[in-house]
Amino acid sequence: MIRGQHGRILVVEDEEAIAGPFSRALEREGFEAVVAGTAAAGLELAERTEPDLVVLDLNLPDGDGRDVCRALRRESDVPILMLTARGTETDRIIGLELGADDYVVKPFSSAEVISRIRAVLRRTRLAPSDQGPIEIGAFELDPGARLARLDGHELALTRKEFDLLAELARNAGQVVSREDLMARVWDVNWFGSTKTLDVHIGALRRKLGDDPASPNYIETVRGVGFRFASPKVVTP
Repeated sequence: MIRGQHGRILVVEDEEAIAGPFSRALEREGFEAVVAGTAAAGLELAERTEPDLVVLDLNLPDGDGRDVCRALRRESDVPILMLTARGTETDRIIGLELGADDYVVKPFSSAEVISRIRAVLRRTRLAPSDQGPIEIGAFELDPGARLARLDGHELALTRKEFDLLAELARNAGQVVSREDLMARVWDVNWFGSTKTLDVHIGALRRKLGDDPASPNYIETVRGVGFRFASPKVVTP
């Protein structure tokens, strides 16, 4: 199978009135579009075709798209853009917490979604990895290998969790504003709530064993942002 000029996009969407025109729009823009109409077919095609990004509908005839997202995340860090007819902040946060990279509410324009796809692919392909490994107490992070360890044990992180942790660790000892974190880890043009940042910070704290009231690693600087501990503060 020949990959499109800009990459292969797996569209998991059961409505032909959406999947057909959207896949053709992708192909006009230089992508290869692979379409699945069910959750089972989506998982099978994800494994077989190794897409560069998955566009995933939440409402599928044989299952919930969130379960598909969980299954994909157990096997891969492929970027996921979720589609849903529901537009509440809670739905959006749940999707992002499961590891989705972006969230689009139906009805949508193909041009808007393709623009978001390009932005997600740009961020994932150009993720900073030029800095060497970072060691702060019992915490280690290797940006190039995309590995993080605590007490020698690898942390199970989603891609977004890793990117956020890496951004904080690269600026260890310095406050990074909420706005900067959203721009660098999500999108410079992010227009939604920053609640997803709090969700991801909470997940990182749990995985680092951090007590929010007295954190060893991620400190909240109220009204500004977050600060990762400096090497002088945390010791093995």
